[in-house]
Amino acid sequence: MRSTKWVSVFAAAALTFGVAACGSDNNNDNSSTGSSGGSSTAKSGGAKKVALLLPESKTARYESQDRPLFTAKLKAICPDCQLIYSNADQDAAKQQQQAEAALTQGANVLVLDPVDAASAAAIVTRASQSKVPVLSYDRLIQKANVDAYISFDNEQVGKLQATSLVDKLKKDGKSGSIVMINGAPTDSNAALFKKGAHSVIDGSGLKVGKEYDTPDWSPDKAQSEMEQAITALGKTGFVGVYAANDGTAGGAVAAMKSNGVDPTKIPLTGQDAELAGVQRIVAGTQYMTVYKAIKPEAEQAAQMAYDLAQGKKAATTSTVNNGQADVPSVLLKPVAVTKDNIQDTIVKDGFWKPSQICTGQFAAGCKSAGIQ
Repeated sequence: MRSTKWVSVFAAAALTFGVAACGSDNNNDNSSTGSSGGSSTAKSGGAKKVALLLPESKTARYESQDRPLFTAKLKAICPDCQLIYSNADQDAAKQQQQAEAALTQGANVLVLDPVDAASAAAIVTRASQSKVPVLSYDRLIQKANVDAYISFDNEQVGKLQATSLVDKLKKDGKSGSIVMINGAPTDSNAALFKKGAHSVIDGSGLKVGKEYDTPDWSPDKAQSEMEQAITALGKTGFVGVYAANDGTAGGAVAAMKSNGVDPTKIPLTGQDAELAGVQRIVAGTQYMTVYKAIKPEAEQAAQMAYDLAQGKKAATTSTVNNGQADVPSVLLKPVAVTKDNIQDTIVKDGFWKPSQICTGQFAAGCKSAGIQ
């Protein structure tokens, strides 16, 4: 089924790049951090046009954190730069069209967080034809001559999740089967999370009773997968759940509740420190999340994009191989967060305020966790 799907995507891409788009998708908000003239002005060294192409909105961080943080930083370092913004709504073909539209508008650099890490190589090829550099943001574009990459150590993310889960189960004296709900098979990061998690779980003595790759990172699909696992294993047939992010964790919690399984008794992982995920940790229905400080990621990405737009090299600290080249990279450090260190990480950094976390039913949990 996947091969058929991507034949359609590549066909759409071929049509997209064969005929230049005449503008952005109607759903795009081409918000500007300033103003610039036409593409000729931008190309000649005046105000630069920076295209930020994000993959989806089901993961809350992109619209609530990445976009505004990137926008604010770009405005701070380049008041007259213009931001061309698009969100692909988890549609690879749509992202191809948005990239073409940005190039048609005279973008000087593409900051691309790919829906599909493989098919996004076509975007890099097309940008290269226009001599426009590409910064791979958060997810690594595969088998393409990407100019730079910024993200977190994503294999380490999976290791942190799995280590937290295994250590919790051992501390509680539990053994048996776990359920693994991984991320989207089209996301290169999801493969790294999965690899990192398995490197811990496979030698832990725990058995993976059921494992799923979740299309589109969709919480409702994760809920369906968890329901399938409960049907197959039984309500008492698993002792923990590895969920690759907070959205899929939310789906797993919903499935457990609707099937009479108490989620406070089943340690559950997550990622991204979404507000709902942090509140579940406070309430005891999710054990941990991985906090990735998006502010430095988004702000460094804005600086790197601005440098690339000016024809300079982006400042990097390492390289990551994407199957074609060693891409100059910046890899930031992820942090495991449980109820015990929400105050010292997420709250201390101002990622979420106590007033946002500790509403209504979560006030008591916040008090016991020392969140203030």
